[in-house]
Amino acid sequence: MKRTLATILITAATMSVAGVSIAATAEAKTSYKAAKESAAAEYKVANEKCQSLTGNPKTVCVAEAKAARTRTQAEAEAQYKNTLAARTNARTAIANAEYDVAKAKCGSQTGNDKDVCIEQAKAAKVAAKADAAADKKVVAARTEAKHDKLDANYKVAIEKCEAIAGASKDSCVTSAKARYGK
Repeated sequence: MKRTLATILITAATMSVAGVSIAATAEAKTSYKAAKESAAAEYKVANEKCQSLTGNPKTVCVAEAKAARTRTQAEAEAQYKNTLAARTNARTAIANAEYDVAKAKCGSQTGNDKDVCIEQAKAAKVAAKADAAADKKVVAARTEAKHDKLDANYKVAIEKCEAIAGASKDSCVTSAKARYGK
């Protein structure tokens, strides 16, 4: 029963958004393409500035330029696709890019300080990826909670109908079924 209700709700939501999606697709695609081109151009400029540097500062500069490009592209793609999976993938890509920057910054250190720095960078990456994965679980839990609430409210409505007799009761039950998608 929950799957049927979920399917109906998803279908209804998809159909209601379809008209908006069709109209916004051209604009969204143009915006997405512009963001990707902008990210590539900004990366090229930033990377050229990095070429005058040497050693670890150059490594950090290049990593920061790549991270900025990754962030812009990932966020643009997540906005264009507008799905939970796209947002999760964007957060994961950004976490990986930020890890690369942090790891590059650790390169200027030595010994235990470097080891601690790298472990902190790894911990931040793991935390960011865990947060992205948790978002998926939160959405699933909220969806299930919504279905449970609908089921509970339906049962209450049907119980209220039990106090009524005849055609009024039939009308009450029909109304409850329509209201809660049963």
